[in-house]
Amino acid sequence: MVKSVRSVGNIYQSGVLAVFVFLSGCSVLGVKDGAPRHPPGMDVSQISDAVPKNEPKSKYGNPDSYEVFGKTYHVMSNADAYRARGKASWYGTKFHGKRTSSGETYDMYKMTAAHKTLPLPSYVRVTNLDNKREIVVKVNDRGPFHDGRIIDLSYVAAQKLGVFATGTADVEVVALSPDIQQENSGSQKPVSVFVQVGSFAQQENARRLKQRLKASDIESGIQIAGINGMRRVFRVRVGPFDDREAAGRVAQSLIDMGLPDAKVISD
Repeated sequence: MVKSVRSVGNIYQSGVLAVFVFLSGCSVLGVKDGAPRHPPGMDVSQISDAVPKNEPKSKYGNPDSYEVFGKTYHVMSNADAYRARGKASWYGTKFHGKRTSSGETYDMYKMTAAHKTLPLPSYVRVTNLDNKREIVVKVNDRGPFHDGRIIDLSYVAAQKLGVFATGTADVEVVALSPDIQQENSGSQKPVSVFVQVGSFAQQENARRLKQRLKASDIESGIQIAGINGMRRVFRVRVGPFDDREAAGRVAQSLIDMGLPDAKVISD
């Protein structure tokens, strides 16, 4: 029997919470997860990011704590202000169609992920620190239980973020609230999505970048922002965009143009 290191599934048996852990999606204990064949006509690049929304916590996915391989993990009561950097990995066909720790069925073609301690479900933005790509995924599973790895992406999420080919990547993970802001009137205002191309202490540097973009037929604006109320920065931004997917494609185009600091941001 192969010892397990994958998502925590929770079931009640004889009144006791039993926790089962399955094999990790990336190369753990010398076993690799297989790459799936795309369904006919599927274009991975066109699959939209997960959209943060208010959902009840999973009944089975949020015990106060659980143990895997002798190590105890304490589940966070909320995801507020969560931000971390580490290695991302992925999992695919081996677990496709099986139950996740939240009780949902794992679908490798959806924008989801596994995390050891975030509440289930949560929504996070994952940034590949090597290629600056960003995605938003729904965290609905537990794992990865491998030292140094902080998040396990679905196959599609790994493809979009540029993690699939390498198996792992250095990432930053930031928890997100639902992309709706409530105004005092009670109306709903969607958050605006932009691509930030650069940030400068000197306004002239921001103007130069703006002119460079204009020469490439890319319209941009300069936002003046304060840092700790003490100094100003000048941010060159393109947008707004209708969604993060469209903004992500533009950010990647700008990176390909030699502007490696391009990234998707929300206001």
